[in-house]
Amino acid sequence: MSKILEDWQQKARDKQKENKQFLTKLQTRRGKGVEKLLPALHEEAFEQIDCLQCGNCCKSISPRFKAPDIRRIAKYLGMKEGEFIETYLRVDSDEDYVVKFTPCPFLGSDNYCSIYDVRPGDCGNYPYTDSYDFFKRPKITYENSTICPAVFYVLEKIKAKMDL
Repeated sequence: MSKILEDWQQKARDKQKENKQFLTKLQTRRGKGVEKLLPALHEEAFEQIDCLQCGNCCKSISPRFKAPDIRRIAKYLGMKEGEFIETYLRVDSDEDYVVKFTPCPFLGSDNYCSIYDVRPGDCGNYPYTDSYDFFKRPKITYENSTICPAVFYVLEKIKAKMDL
C-alpha cells in the first residue's frame, strides 16, 4: 500500500484547510493540462484500493436518484416508481432525490450493492477521480477526500506533481 494511504482519514482531516485552498486554486487553472493527469492517477489509485474493503461512500453519503435511475431501479425491484420513492428516498435541500438514511439501504454487510447492475448514475461515476468533475466541483471533491481514499490519493498526487 502507498504511504499516502496509511492513516489517510486522519491525514485528510489534518489537511482540510490546505486541500480546500488547493482545490479552489486548481479550479482557476483549468485548461493548464492538470486534467490530463487524472486518468493515470485514477488507475494508480484503484490498483491499491478495493472499494469492497471500504464502502465509505455508501455508508456515509447518498447519490442523487434522477428520474431515469428511479424508473430503472423500481423496475428492477419490481416496484412502482411511487412506491420506490416512498420506501427509499427523500428530497434534499437541493431538491434532489437521495436515500432516506445512511448507510444506503442497498449496501450489504459485505459491501456489495444489491442493485449494482442498475445503480444510479452518480454511483457509477463516483468518486470522479477520472473526470473533469474532480476540478469542476472543488467543494464536493474536498468533501469526498475525507470519505474516499482514492480521492485523497489522487489529490495528494496532484499536489506533489504541481509542487503546490
